[in-house]
Amino acid sequence: MAFKKTEWPDIGDLVIATVEKVTSFGAYVVLDEYDKRGLLHISELSSTWVKNIRDFVRERQKLVLKVLRVNIEKGQVDLSLRRVTKREKKEKNLLWKKERRADALLQNASEKLAISPEEIYEKVGAALEKEFGGIYEGLEKTAKEGANFLLKLGVSKEIAKTLEKIAKERIGIPTVKVKGILELECAKPNGATAIRDALLSARKAGSPQEAEVHVHVISPPKYRIEVLAEDYKEAERILEKTTKTALKKIAKAGGQGVFNREK
Repeated sequence: MAFKKTEWPDIGDLVIATVEKVTSFGAYVVLDEYDKRGLLHISELSSTWVKNIRDFVRERQKLVLKVLRVNIEKGQVDLSLRRVTKREKKEKNLLWKKERRADALLQNASEKLAISPEEIYEKVGAALEKEFGGIYEGLEKTAKEGANFLLKLGVSKEIAKTLEKIAKERIGIPTVKVKGILELECAKPNGATAIRDALLSARKAGSPQEAEVHVHVISPPKYRIEVLAEDYKEAERILEKTTKTALKKIAKAGGQGVFNREK
């Protein structure tokens, strides 16, 4: 990890470790997220009898381990493999992958800005960790919403704009699309304007932070409404919100409308 934590892990923490040396009584490991080393004792390898340590660990292997004890005076961290559940292992590995991606993105930004990785971490990484609990989560928000929120965190404009560009290029935000057909009619003299206003109100009903809302003309009185969001539940909610807004608007203008959901 490019930006290793200088503090000690807490008891109960899950950590990523690389096996450095295997002995008859356990394995010495390097804590990848910290500037520390630890011991994985043979008694903490498995809940079953261990005949051969190398059946469980080997040099250069990466493991998800749980912190059992921390002795700062002796500089010692005792770790366990057998106390890590499958779910904890999966979640920690996913988090680790995100942290590695965040490291790569900050490294990219430091090169573009011609500053050291340590400096960019100090100027933005620490702030994102404090605000979101992780750098990658902050960079995801940057990819979605742009640099403004970074500026509010006190990040300089040059760094914020650079990170925005990198995040939008390198972080793919998953989206789903839902759609349907709005049929709007208004026989009033200002009917065309009323329909246009109803469609504009539908498009504005979903804010850019929530979802993307697109309105396409099929052939009057039919108009397709498309909503792009991060998940189906959110997309369906915004679709319902936008169409209800349009129908309410056209009814208020003396017209009528109907919405039919498309698969």
